[in-house]
Formats: sequence, structure tokens, C-alpha cells
Amino acid sequence: MKLKTTLIKNVNIVNEGHIFNGDILIEGDYIKEINDSISAKSSDVQVFDAEGKYVFPGVIDDQVHFREPGLTHKATIGSESKAAIAGGITSFIEMPNTNPQTTTIEKLEEKFEVAAQTSFANYSFMFGGTNDNLDEILKVNPKDVAGLKLFLGSSTGNMLVDDPEVLETIFKSTNLVISVHCEDEGTIKKNFQEHLEKYGEDIPISCHPIIRSEEACYISSSKAIELAKKTGARLHVFHLSTGKETALFDNKKPLKDKKITAEVCVHHLWFSNEDYDTKGTLIKWNPAVKTKKDRAKLWEALLDDRIDVIATDHAPHTIEEKENVYTKAPSGGPLVQHALPAMLEMFHKDKISLEKLVEKMCHNPAILFQIEKRGFIKPGYFADLVLVDLNNPWTVTKDNILYKCGWSPFEGTTFRSRITHTFLNGSLVYQNSKFTDAKAAKRLTFNR
Repeated sequence: MKLKTTLIKNVNIVNEGHIFNGDILIEGDYIKEINDSISAKSSDVQVFDAEGKYVFPGVIDDQVHFREPGLTHKATIGSESKAAIAGGITSFIEMPNTNPQTTTIEKLEEKFEVAAQTSFANYSFMFGGTNDNLDEILKVNPKDVAGLKLFLGSSTGNMLVDDPEVLETIFKSTNLVISVHCEDEGTIKKNFQEHLEKYGEDIPISCHPIIRSEEACYISSSKAIELAKKTGARLHVFHLSTGKETALFDNKKPLKDKKITAEVCVHHLWFSNEDYDTKGTLIKWNPAVKTKKDRAKLWEALLDDRIDVIATDHAPHTIEEKENVYTKAPSGGPLVQHALPAMLEMFHKDKISLEKLVEKMCHNPAILFQIEKRGFIKPGYFADLVLVDLNNPWTVTKDNILYKCGWSPFEGTTFRSRITHTFLNGSLVYQNSKFTDAKAAKRLTFNR
């Protein structure tokens, strides 16, 4: 059977710290050639003239919650992966706090089966650690799974690992990347009780970063890092939210040689506590969005490479759930459709270069999780590509939001950049706000 061939011409290629104009030839699932000028060898070649546009490797989001199984009134793997494709995210790693939780090999395989049938994007999953599932953790094949997720502070799904002996045993026993949610439960409970006594159930949302405080984050992340250094574990700290935590990380080694790495999420780079007045519980996340000073420190650490990855922590809830009083409104919000446009807006504001954006959203997740043949624009790599028009403004409205929950904290925001085409494993799956019929998603594989 003859392989499908696609030629993207006259495009500005953003890859490995450089931007250069050229052509990209795709043959089957893979990038065949990159050159200054490539000619179509036959009339069968599908040619795209991308003059004026930029092409990035497909974004790899290392932290999403797609709510399937058990919470599918909020989202499904199908609905959210489709939104991800429209947002230029071609691969995702989904978290284990579903219902039932992904804490056994059996439940993990069930999620892979669902994704194989319904996902629009490439997929993998984290395996969940608990206080009592070490036997299951030891069964995980590192070649098949993105890594291990531990909640060191309770969040949606309550998978808190709070037994110090168990935690140390897990750190000693696995070669998987251990990704952690770091907030100190004792500190949060104490702060919450104080606010409950003062305000009752309707605590002002502005108190969220005081309840889930800088101290709560720092206590937990510093302990996790101390334990990783003691045991030699490979640790990745999710969603840093405080300036203080950034001092725990360094940039002395290239990413491939780091044993301890960090991630920041789009919402912590975009919003600050000043936005609670207008956004309310729509920007209630765990960890909390904190101060402008924290946000500035996060940007500083991102740009000097103490923070390695930008992700979304996409975690949708229905608008009815989010509009509850503080004590009943769940934490989390949808982001995969708008993460890349939001970061491109930061490029327009001279906060980050395109090269650095691609490093943090495409290259580094692939390096960190040792994802096979993705995250770069190279011959022999899977053709996961995103075409972007940097000067084609659009406004986020209810009519163009693709999340199953139907809302976004970015509603009303005008972005200057637009994702025009998404290629997945060599197939055009999204073009000018429309999805094609191509079913191209694959399970991620790992070089371990």
C-alpha cells in the first residue's frame, strides 16, 4: 500500500532553539525530510502552502484530568482530547484520580482501551500511588506508562499518600518518574478550619490562596525533594504556584541529566489573586493562584530553566458545580483548548520567545518522560505538527468552546494567534476550526 504523502511549504519552523523557513515532507506517520525547498514528486502529494505561518511540534501536555471513568458528566477522554487537538495539543498524559481510581493494572488497561476507541489525540496515563498499593506499583512496566502520580495533598479524588514510611518505600522501589502534587494537608486543614469558623460555608474566594498557602506548598515540596535526594528517586513536581518554591530547583544540568524537575501551569502564569474579584471560583485551582509577586517569580524560574515544563492541569467541572459557595465549589478548570493561544499571547507581550515556548511545551515533556519520537520536528519522528497564524485574532465565546463543561476562564479574552492546522501522526485532523474524519491517535511509547 502506498504511503500517504503531505508537503508543507514555506513555513517558519520553530525547533530546538531556532526559527528557519523551509519545507516539511511527511510520509505515512513520519516526517520524511526537512529542507529549504522540497518538490512534490507526484500529483498524489497533498501540498499545503503555509507562507507566513509558523509550525511547532505538537504540544505534549503532561498533566490533564479527562474525568473518565466515573465523572463523565464533567468530561470524557473523547470530548477533551478533541478540544486539545483544536488547541494544538497532540499528546496528553492523564491523571489517575478518576472513579474508580487508576491504582491497579486492571483499571489502567481499561482506560487504555477507552482511549484507543475514543481519543482524538495521542495518549498515555499516570499510574496512581496510594498508602496500600505498592504491589501494583511494582507490576507497572515503565515502557508502557508515563509515570507514577502521588498526591501529597488531597485534591479532587482524594488519593492522599500521607504515610511517611509508605512514601519512602515507594520512592526507593520504583524507577518510574514520580510526579507529585505538593500541598501540606495539616497546614491546609488548620487554615480551612480557621476560615470556616470566621465565615461559615461561604468563605470569600479571595481566601483560597491563604487557606492553600505558600507555606502549605513549600512544606510539602521541600519534603518531597529531600526524600528524592535521600532515595535517588526521579521526581517531577507538578504545578508550582509560589515564588518561594522556585528556590528549591536549579538549572545546573541539562534536563536529560536532572533527577528533580518542575512544572508550571498556564493559569499560574496568567492569573493572580487580583483576578478572584472578577473570575471568582472559575479560577479556584489546587494549588491556588497566588500573588503577582509569585507569578513574577514563576516566570523568572521558567525562563532561567529552573522550571522545565509548561502544562495545563486541565480539570473540568460543570458550571453548576463551580458556581457553588466556596466550600462546595470544586477546584480545577478546563484549559487544553486555550493553553497554547494563551502562551502565544505572552509571546506577543514579550514575556517569552517562540523558541522557549516550544522548548517548555513540546521538547521538554518528551525529554522528561522519555517519549519516543515526539516533541521535535525531525526526520524519523512522528509528524505531530501544529500550524499557527500569529496575527489572526479571535475571541473565546461560548459558541467556540469545545469542552464538555461548556465554559472557560478565558471566556471574553481575545487572543492574537490562531491554530489553523493540526497534524497527528501524519494525518491532518484539524483545519480552520473544523475537524477532519481522520482517526490517527496512538498510544505513547517510551524509550526506557
